[in-house]
Amino acid sequence: MAVRARNVSKLLSKVINGVPKGQIRQLSAEPAEIESRPDFRTTCTMIPGDGVGPELMYSVQEVFKAAGVPVDFEAYFFSEVNPTLSAPLEKVAESISRNRVCLKGILATPDYSHTGELQTLNMKLRNALDLYANVVHVKSLEGVKLRHSGIDCVIIREQTEGEYSALEHEGVKGVVECLKIVTAKKSQRIAKFAFDYATKNGRKRVTAVHKANIMKLGDGLFLRSCEEIAKLYPKIEFEKMIVDNCTMQMVSNPQQFDVMVTPNLYGNIVDNLASGLVGGAGVVAGASYSANCVVFEPGARHTYSEAVGKNVANPTAMLLCAAKMLRHVNLPRYGDMIRSAIEKVLKDGKVKTKDVGGQSTTQQFTYAVINNLDIPKA
Repeated sequence: MAVRARNVSKLLSKVINGVPKGQIRQLSAEPAEIESRPDFRTTCTMIPGDGVGPELMYSVQEVFKAAGVPVDFEAYFFSEVNPTLSAPLEKVAESISRNRVCLKGILATPDYSHTGELQTLNMKLRNALDLYANVVHVKSLEGVKLRHSGIDCVIIREQTEGEYSALEHEGVKGVVECLKIVTAKKSQRIAKFAFDYATKNGRKRVTAVHKANIMKLGDGLFLRSCEEIAKLYPKIEFEKMIVDNCTMQMVSNPQQFDVMVTPNLYGNIVDNLASGLVGGAGVVAGASYSANCVVFEPGARHTYSEAVGKNVANPTAMLLCAAKMLRHVNLPRYGDMIRSAIEKVLKDGKVKTKDVGGQSTTQQFTYAVINNLDIPKA
Protein backbone atom coordinates (compact mmCIF):
# COMPACT_ATOMS: atom_id res chain seq x y z
CA MET A 1 0.00 0.00 0.00
CA ALA A 2 1.46 3.36 -0.98
CA VAL A 3 2.07 5.80 1.84
CA ARG A 4 0.37 9.12 1.32
CA ALA A 5 2.67 12.03 0.53
CA ARG A 6 1.60 14.03 3.58
CA ASN A 7 2.30 11.08 5.87
CA VAL A 8 5.74 10.69 4.31
CA SER A 9 6.52 14.36 4.88
CA LYS A 10 5.41 14.07 8.50
CA LEU A 11 7.49 10.96 9.10
CA LEU A 12 10.54 12.38 7.39
CA SER A 13 10.37 15.47 9.56
CA LYS A 14 10.16 13.16 12.57
CA VAL A 15 13.38 11.48 11.45
CA ILE A 16 15.10 14.85 11.66
CA ASN A 17 13.74 16.02 15.02
CA GLY A 18 16.13 15.38 17.85
CA VAL A 19 19.13 14.54 15.67
CA PRO A 20 22.27 16.04 17.22
CA LYS A 21 23.85 19.12 15.74
CA GLY A 22 26.42 18.07 13.18
CA GLN A 23 24.37 15.19 11.83
CA ILE A 24 21.42 15.61 9.45
CA ARG A 25 20.33 19.16 8.65
CA GLN A 26 17.68 18.24 6.08
CA LEU A 27 16.24 15.23 4.34
CA SER A 28 15.13 15.63 0.75
CA ALA A 29 16.05 14.59 -2.74
CA GLU A 30 19.31 16.42 -2.14
CA PRO A 31 21.96 15.10 0.28
CA ALA A 32 21.92 16.42 3.81
CA GLU A 33 24.22 19.30 4.62
CA ILE A 34 26.77 18.22 7.19
CA GLU A 35 28.49 20.77 9.40
CA SER A 36 32.21 20.75 9.96
CA ARG A 37 33.22 17.88 12.18
CA PRO A 38 36.39 16.29 13.56
CA ASP A 39 38.45 14.18 11.19
CA PHE A 40 37.69 11.00 13.14
CA ARG A 41 33.99 11.11 12.33
CA THR A 42 32.61 8.74 9.70
CA THR A 43 30.08 9.68 7.01
CA CYS A 44 27.52 7.11 5.89
CA THR A 45 24.72 7.33 3.38
CA MET A 46 21.24 6.91 4.84
CA ILE A 47 18.04 5.91 3.03
CA PRO A 48 15.04 5.91 5.43
CA GLY A 49 12.91 3.79 3.10
CA ASP A 50 9.13 3.48 2.85
CA GLY A 51 6.46 2.42 5.32
CA VAL A 52 7.75 2.50 8.89
CA GLY A 53 11.33 2.97 7.65
CA PRO A 54 11.58 6.65 8.72
CA GLU A 55 10.30 5.78 12.21
CA LEU A 56 12.86 2.99 12.57
CA MET A 57 15.63 5.25 11.32
CA TYR A 58 14.59 7.83 13.89
CA SER A 59 15.12 5.16 16.58
CA VAL A 60 18.62 4.55 15.25
CA GLN A 61 19.41 8.25 15.40
CA GLU A 62 18.12 8.55 18.96
CA VAL A 63 20.31 5.64 20.05
CA PHE A 64 23.33 7.04 18.18
CA LYS A 65 22.79 10.40 19.86
CA ALA A 66 22.61 8.84 23.33
CA ALA A 67 25.69 6.67 22.70
CA GLY A 68 27.71 9.52 21.20
CA VAL A 69 28.39 7.57 18.01
CA PRO A 70 30.84 9.54 15.79
CA VAL A 71 28.86 9.01 12.59
CA ASP A 72 27.28 11.62 10.32
CA PHE A 73 24.62 10.73 7.79
CA GLU A 74 24.30 11.90 4.23
CA ALA A 75 20.58 11.34 3.90
CA TYR A 76 18.44 10.85 0.82
CA PHE A 77 14.76 10.24 0.41
CA PHE A 78 14.65 7.44 -2.15
CA SER A 79 11.28 5.93 -3.02
CA GLU A 80 9.31 4.33 -5.80
CA VAL A 81 5.90 5.05 -4.27
CA ASN A 82 6.63 8.78 -3.97
CA PRO A 83 8.73 9.38 -7.10
CA THR A 84 8.24 13.16 -7.13
CA LEU A 85 10.04 13.43 -3.79
CA SER A 86 12.69 10.81 -4.55
CA ALA A 87 16.33 11.53 -5.20
CA PRO A 88 17.62 10.32 -8.58
CA LEU A 89 19.19 6.87 -8.63
CA GLU A 90 22.47 8.29 -9.91
CA LYS A 91 22.86 10.63 -6.91
CA VAL A 92 22.07 7.94 -4.38
CA ALA A 93 24.40 5.42 -6.02
CA GLU A 94 27.18 8.02 -6.20
CA SER A 95 26.78 8.80 -2.49
CA ILE A 96 26.97 5.13 -1.51
CA SER A 97 29.97 4.57 -3.78
CA ARG A 98 31.76 7.56 -2.25
CA ASN A 99 30.96 6.76 1.39
CA ARG A 100 31.22 2.99 0.77
CA VAL A 101 28.62 2.28 3.44
CA CYS A 102 24.87 2.84 3.69
CA LEU A 103 22.10 2.28 6.24
CA LYS A 104 18.89 1.62 4.35
CA GLY A 105 15.23 1.07 5.15
CA ILE A 106 13.01 -1.14 3.03
CA LEU A 107 11.70 0.22 -0.27
CA ALA A 108 8.14 -0.57 -1.31
CA THR A 109 7.57 -1.96 -4.79
CA PRO A 110 4.34 -0.81 -6.47
CA ASP A 111 2.85 -2.66 -9.42
CA TYR A 112 4.05 -0.83 -12.50
CA SER A 113 3.56 -3.73 -14.90
CA HIS A 114 1.07 -1.70 -16.95
CA THR A 115 3.75 0.94 -17.62
CA GLY A 116 6.23 -1.53 -19.06
CA GLU A 117 8.75 -0.82 -16.27
CA LEU A 118 9.81 -4.20 -14.91
CA GLN A 119 12.90 -3.33 -12.88
CA THR A 120 12.18 -2.15 -9.35
CA LEU A 121 14.14 0.64 -7.69
CA ASN A 122 15.78 -1.97 -5.46
CA MET A 123 16.93 -3.91 -8.52
CA LYS A 124 18.25 -0.77 -10.19
CA LEU A 125 20.25 0.17 -7.09
CA ARG A 126 21.71 -3.34 -6.78
CA ASN A 127 22.70 -3.36 -10.42
CA ALA A 128 24.17 0.15 -10.30
CA LEU A 129 26.40 -0.81 -7.34
CA ASP A 130 26.78 -4.51 -8.21
CA LEU A 131 25.44 -5.50 -4.78
CA TYR A 132 25.68 -9.16 -5.64
CA ALA A 133 25.79 -10.81 -2.20
CA ASN A 134 22.95 -10.46 0.29
CA VAL A 135 23.85 -11.80 3.74
CA VAL A 136 21.23 -12.45 6.42
CA HIS A 137 22.33 -13.79 9.80
CA VAL A 138 19.36 -15.54 11.42
CA LYS A 139 19.95 -16.13 15.11
CA SER A 140 17.73 -16.88 18.09
CA LEU A 141 17.49 -13.97 20.52
CA GLU A 142 17.19 -14.71 24.21
CA GLY A 143 13.88 -13.41 25.52
CA VAL A 144 11.98 -13.96 22.27
CA LYS A 145 9.92 -17.12 22.87
CA LEU A 146 9.60 -19.31 19.78
CA ARG A 147 8.98 -22.89 18.73
CA HIS A 148 12.70 -23.47 18.04
CA SER A 149 15.76 -22.38 19.98
CA GLY A 150 19.45 -22.38 19.20
CA ILE A 151 19.09 -21.21 15.58
CA ASP A 152 22.26 -19.67 14.18
CA CYS A 153 22.56 -19.75 10.40
CA VAL A 154 23.67 -17.41 7.64
CA ILE A 155 21.83 -17.18 4.31
CA ILE A 156 23.94 -15.86 1.43
CA ARG A 157 21.92 -14.99 -1.64
CA GLU A 158 23.04 -14.04 -5.14
CA GLN A 159 20.85 -11.05 -5.97
CA THR A 160 21.80 -9.72 -9.39
CA GLU A 161 20.46 -12.43 -11.71
CA GLY A 162 18.19 -15.49 -11.66
CA GLU A 163 14.43 -15.01 -11.82
CA TYR A 164 14.84 -11.38 -10.76
CA SER A 165 16.45 -10.36 -14.05
CA ALA A 166 13.29 -8.46 -15.11
CA LEU A 167 13.37 -10.06 -18.55
CA GLU A 168 9.73 -10.78 -19.31
CA HIS A 169 7.53 -10.27 -22.33
CA GLU A 170 4.12 -11.22 -23.64
CA GLY A 171 4.87 -12.47 -27.13
CA VAL A 172 1.35 -13.78 -27.66
CA LYS A 173 -1.73 -12.46 -25.85
CA GLY A 174 -2.15 -14.51 -22.69
CA VAL A 175 1.32 -16.10 -22.90
CA VAL A 176 4.18 -14.57 -20.90
CA GLU A 177 7.79 -15.68 -21.15
CA CYS A 178 10.02 -14.95 -18.15
CA LEU A 179 13.74 -15.53 -18.53
CA LYS A 180 15.84 -16.88 -15.67
CA ILE A 181 19.47 -15.86 -16.13
CA VAL A 182 22.21 -17.98 -14.55
CA THR A 183 25.90 -17.47 -15.34
CA ALA A 184 28.93 -19.44 -14.28
CA LYS A 185 30.79 -16.23 -13.42
CA LYS A 186 28.22 -14.95 -10.94
CA SER A 187 27.47 -18.42 -9.55
CA GLN A 188 31.15 -18.99 -8.82
CA ARG A 189 31.44 -15.51 -7.34
CA ILE A 190 28.62 -16.02 -4.84
CA ALA A 191 29.91 -19.52 -3.99
CA LYS A 192 33.37 -18.12 -3.29
CA PHE A 193 31.83 -15.37 -1.16
CA ALA A 194 30.00 -18.02 0.89
CA PHE A 195 33.08 -20.15 1.46
CA ASP A 196 35.19 -17.09 2.26
CA TYR A 197 32.54 -15.98 4.74
CA ALA A 198 32.51 -19.42 6.37
CA THR A 199 36.31 -19.44 6.62
CA LYS A 200 36.54 -15.93 8.06
CA ASN A 201 33.78 -16.48 10.62
CA GLY A 202 34.72 -19.96 11.81
CA ARG A 203 31.75 -21.69 10.18
CA LYS A 204 32.00 -25.39 9.43
CA ARG A 205 29.54 -26.13 6.63
CA VAL A 206 28.13 -24.57 3.46
CA THR A 207 24.85 -25.83 2.01
CA ALA A 208 24.02 -25.05 -1.63
CA VAL A 209 20.25 -24.70 -2.13
CA HIS A 210 19.03 -25.58 -5.65
CA LYS A 211 16.42 -27.19 -7.88
CA ALA A 212 18.83 -28.82 -10.33
CA ASN A 213 16.75 -31.99 -10.44
CA ILE A 214 14.13 -30.07 -12.44
CA MET A 215 15.93 -27.00 -13.82
CA LYS A 216 18.83 -29.08 -15.04
CA LEU A 217 20.62 -26.39 -17.03
CA GLY A 218 20.08 -23.21 -14.97
CA ASP A 219 20.25 -24.60 -11.44
CA GLY A 220 22.58 -27.30 -12.70
CA LEU A 221 25.10 -24.61 -13.62
CA PHE A 222 24.70 -22.95 -10.22
CA LEU A 223 25.21 -26.26 -8.41
CA ARG A 224 28.26 -27.26 -10.48
CA SER A 225 29.79 -23.85 -9.79
CA CYS A 226 29.33 -24.38 -6.05
CA GLU A 227 30.85 -27.84 -6.29
CA GLU A 228 33.89 -26.50 -8.15
CA ILE A 229 34.50 -23.77 -5.58
CA ALA A 230 33.98 -26.22 -2.69
CA LYS A 231 37.02 -28.19 -3.85
CA LEU A 232 39.18 -25.14 -3.05
CA TYR A 233 38.06 -25.20 0.60
CA PRO A 234 38.71 -28.74 1.88
CA LYS A 235 38.32 -27.70 5.52
CA ILE A 236 34.74 -26.56 4.97
CA GLU A 237 32.10 -29.27 4.70
CA PHE A 238 29.92 -28.95 1.60
CA GLU A 239 26.42 -30.29 1.08
CA LYS A 240 23.64 -29.67 -1.41
CA MET A 241 19.91 -29.62 -0.77
CA ILE A 242 16.89 -29.28 -3.05
CA VAL A 243 14.99 -26.11 -2.17
CA ASP A 244 11.64 -27.71 -1.32
CA ASN A 245 13.36 -30.16 1.03
CA CYS A 246 15.34 -27.23 2.42
CA THR A 247 12.20 -25.34 3.43
CA MET A 248 10.83 -28.43 5.16
CA GLN A 249 14.12 -28.96 6.99
CA MET A 250 14.17 -25.29 8.02
CA VAL A 251 10.86 -25.50 9.84
CA SER A 252 11.48 -28.94 11.35
CA ASN A 253 15.18 -28.82 12.24
CA PRO A 254 16.67 -25.37 11.58
CA GLN A 255 19.61 -25.96 13.91
CA GLN A 256 21.27 -28.21 11.30
CA PHE A 257 22.09 -25.27 9.02
CA ASP A 258 25.26 -23.22 9.20
CA VAL A 259 25.94 -21.22 5.99
CA MET A 260 23.54 -21.50 3.07
CA VAL A 261 24.28 -20.24 -0.45
CA THR A 262 21.36 -19.74 -2.79
CA PRO A 263 20.29 -18.29 -6.12
CA ASN A 264 18.17 -15.13 -6.07
CA LEU A 265 14.59 -16.39 -5.75
CA TYR A 266 15.30 -19.25 -3.33
CA GLY A 267 17.31 -16.96 -1.08
CA ASN A 268 14.49 -14.47 -0.90
CA ILE A 269 12.08 -17.20 0.20
CA VAL A 270 14.46 -18.83 2.68
CA ASP A 271 15.37 -15.43 4.18
CA ASN A 272 11.76 -14.74 5.06
CA LEU A 273 11.05 -18.26 6.25
CA ALA A 274 14.08 -18.23 8.53
CA SER A 275 13.23 -14.77 9.84
CA GLY A 276 9.82 -16.07 10.88
CA LEU A 277 11.50 -18.80 12.91
CA VAL A 278 13.32 -16.28 15.13
CA GLY A 279 10.62 -13.66 15.59
CA GLY A 280 9.80 -12.12 12.24
CA ALA A 281 10.85 -9.23 10.06
CA GLY A 282 11.37 -6.92 13.02
CA VAL A 283 14.34 -8.75 14.53
CA VAL A 284 16.62 -9.86 11.67
CA ALA A 285 19.40 -7.73 10.20
CA GLY A 286 20.97 -8.10 6.79
CA ALA A 287 23.48 -6.54 4.44
CA SER A 288 24.21 -6.44 0.72
CA TYR A 289 27.83 -6.44 -0.48
CA SER A 290 29.64 -5.40 -3.61
CA ALA A 291 33.40 -5.37 -4.05
CA ASN A 292 33.45 -1.70 -3.02
CA CYS A 293 30.55 -0.94 -0.69
CA VAL A 294 28.01 -2.35 1.78
CA VAL A 295 24.33 -1.54 2.26
CA PHE A 296 22.96 -2.53 5.67
CA GLU A 297 19.21 -3.20 5.67
CA PRO A 298 16.72 -5.49 7.48
CA GLY A 299 16.96 -9.12 6.44
CA ALA A 300 13.24 -9.61 5.70
CA ARG A 301 12.04 -6.90 3.37
CA HIS A 302 8.64 -5.70 4.56
CA THR A 303 7.69 -2.01 4.73
CA TYR A 304 4.84 -2.59 7.25
CA SER A 305 3.01 0.36 5.68
CA GLU A 306 -0.22 -0.37 7.56
CA ALA A 307 1.55 0.56 10.81
CA VAL A 308 2.83 3.97 9.70
CA GLY A 309 2.37 6.57 12.44
CA LYS A 310 1.02 4.04 14.96
CA ASN A 311 4.25 3.76 16.97
CA VAL A 312 4.12 -0.05 17.01
CA ALA A 313 6.96 -1.16 14.69
CA ASN A 314 9.86 -3.12 16.15
CA PRO A 315 13.17 -1.22 15.72
CA THR A 316 15.33 -4.23 16.66
CA ALA A 317 16.27 -5.21 13.10
CA MET A 318 17.23 -1.68 12.11
CA LEU A 319 19.22 -1.17 15.31
CA LEU A 320 21.05 -4.46 14.71
CA CYS A 321 21.80 -3.28 11.15
CA ALA A 322 23.24 -0.09 12.61
CA ALA A 323 25.35 -2.10 15.08
CA LYS A 324 26.71 -4.23 12.23
CA MET A 325 27.45 -1.08 10.25
CA LEU A 326 29.45 0.35 13.14
CA ARG A 327 31.60 -2.76 13.32
CA HIS A 328 32.14 -2.55 9.56
CA VAL A 329 33.40 1.05 9.76
CA ASN A 330 35.82 0.12 12.55
CA LEU A 331 33.70 1.39 15.43
CA PRO A 332 33.18 -1.98 17.16
CA ARG A 333 32.90 -0.54 20.67
CA TYR A 334 29.78 1.39 19.71
CA GLY A 335 28.33 -1.49 17.71
CA ASP A 336 28.85 -3.95 20.57
CA MET A 337 27.40 -1.44 23.04
CA ILE A 338 24.18 -1.10 21.04
CA ARG A 339 23.81 -4.82 20.40
CA SER A 340 24.39 -5.60 24.07
CA ALA A 341 21.72 -3.06 25.07
CA ILE A 342 19.21 -4.64 22.67
CA GLU A 343 19.94 -8.09 24.06
CA LYS A 344 19.52 -6.85 27.63
CA VAL A 345 16.12 -5.35 26.85
CA LEU A 346 14.86 -8.50 25.11
CA LYS A 347 16.21 -10.80 27.81
CA ASP A 348 14.61 -8.73 30.56
CA GLY A 349 11.28 -9.10 28.75
CA LYS A 350 9.59 -6.05 30.25
CA VAL A 351 9.67 -3.95 27.10
CA LYS A 352 8.62 -5.77 23.93
CA THR A 353 6.76 -4.65 20.83
CA LYS A 354 3.60 -6.47 19.75
CA ASP A 355 5.26 -8.60 17.08
CA VAL A 356 7.29 -10.46 19.72
CA GLY A 357 4.55 -10.81 22.31
CA GLY A 358 4.58 -7.48 24.12
CA GLN A 359 2.57 -4.25 24.23
CA SER A 360 5.34 -1.64 24.15
CA THR A 361 5.62 1.06 21.53
CA THR A 362 8.50 1.75 19.15
CA GLN A 363 9.44 4.74 21.26
CA GLN A 364 9.34 2.81 24.53
CA PHE A 365 11.60 0.10 23.13
CA THR A 366 14.02 2.72 21.80
CA TYR A 367 14.25 4.43 25.18
CA ALA A 368 14.71 1.07 26.91
CA VAL A 369 17.70 0.39 24.67
CA ILE A 370 19.09 3.84 25.44
CA ASN A 371 18.69 3.24 29.17
CA ASN A 372 20.68 0.00 28.87
CA LEU A 373 23.62 1.47 26.97
CA ASP A 374 26.84 0.83 28.85
CA ILE A 375 28.43 4.19 28.09
CA PRO A 376 31.98 4.48 29.45
CA LYS A 377 32.52 7.37 31.83
CA ALA A 378 34.82 10.09 30.56
